[in-house]
Amino acid sequence: MTPSLIKTHGLGGARDLPIPPELAIAGAVAALTVSFTVLAVAWRTPRYAAESHGRPAPQWLQRLVAAPAYSAVLKAVGLLLFLYTAMVAVFGKDLDINPLLGIFYIWWWVGLVPLSLLLGPVWKAISPVRTINGLIARATGGDPAEGLYRYPERLGHWPAAVGLYAFVWMELVYPHSTDISAVRLWCAVYVAVMLVGGLLYGDTFYERADPFEVYSSLVARLSVWTRRDGVLLLRSPMANLATVVPRAGLVAVVAVLFGSTAFDSFRESAQWLRFTQNNDWITARDWGATLANNIALLGFVLLVGAIFAVATMLTGVGPGQRRRALPTLFAHSIVPIIVGYIAAHYLSYLWEGGQRTLILASDPFSNGSNWFGTADWEVSYFWAYHPTLLASVKVLGVVLGHVLAAVAAHDRALQLLPRRHQLTGQLPLLVAMVAFTAGGLFLLFAG
Repeated sequence: MTPSLIKTHGLGGARDLPIPPELAIAGAVAALTVSFTVLAVAWRTPRYAAESHGRPAPQWLQRLVAAPAYSAVLKAVGLLLFLYTAMVAVFGKDLDINPLLGIFYIWWWVGLVPLSLLLGPVWKAISPVRTINGLIARATGGDPAEGLYRYPERLGHWPAAVGLYAFVWMELVYPHSTDISAVRLWCAVYVAVMLVGGLLYGDTFYERADPFEVYSSLVARLSVWTRRDGVLLLRSPMANLATVVPRAGLVAVVAVLFGSTAFDSFRESAQWLRFTQNNDWITARDWGATLANNIALLGFVLLVGAIFAVATMLTGVGPGQRRRALPTLFAHSIVPIIVGYIAAHYLSYLWEGGQRTLILASDPFSNGSNWFGTADWEVSYFWAYHPTLLASVKVLGVVLGHVLAAVAAHDRALQLLPRRHQLTGQLPLLVAMVAFTAGGLFLLFAG
């Protein structure tokens, strides 16, 4: 696993677009504006408020997922992956070809998105920290669902937001992010915090504070799978999305996910590279570029959160409503933008880096072994050979994400806002989403 594979995400650039970037941005903004206009005219009543949405999955599938063996197999898979990762972290060589880097940055972080979209909340099902906590609780006669204390409601998802920021800081800003020792330490701290948190607060801690479970579960709201009263249902992804529980820290979570991905594009742009390489104050100090990247990453996250919070609060509120509660109530609408932008940003990175990691996984100790029979495989560079298709998918991912976000926000506005503000109240949010669309596409093709 070379540093370039971890640091460079194979984004391509403006030259890969089948049309000029300016025209792509204009078309995307037009699509979002037209979508809002159509929604305003044709969508007058909420459609995703009812919990009755969905139909039962086929009986054979119901029986499969309800079987205790099914859950046990998923937990075993997660535990085996954890043990393998711990093995290569502790005993693997401190080289760039150690598969730990690909497991950490590609399989775990990026791979959770497509898996959660297809299968639902994957990390909740396979989480090794949940499994270990459950084994400890049962060995001591306790209940893993119940901790020693009640999880404080005021914390909400704030711990998850901090954990997610710690990950993106490690990936995007920390100058030694490809050092095995640094990744090993990050993982060790994560496991320790999760196990202590589970002991203190039970499974509620994982649902609300585990950064990877919160991340996976949010993305899974755009899948077709859900459960109600123990019954597996097939449901519209948009109806699923509307069931995101508005908790403290939710806006921070989506701001970290969206803002960090935008910064990842920005840091590879020609403008930022020129600034950091030609600024005398930065180049004169060994830590100058690191400080600049730290400030920029935090700035992107805060800017996204501030724009969204202000846009959602710039509207009338009904009796008994608090204006400051609106950002959290609308935060679910940012999830499609996050998914669309991550898909556009990391598609070729996941495709090529994921294969490379599988190849390296067969040789965990870098001694020429071939544990899984994949060491002799070759990476397929499909997207590199089809740059126009890749660029088109990028644009489609960003645009579709924003259109779905507009649908989710419109439906929530019909539920929350007074009738006289149901349309005018959405205009600030529309302006914010137009800015996100234009800015996202500009950054995506700024390389």
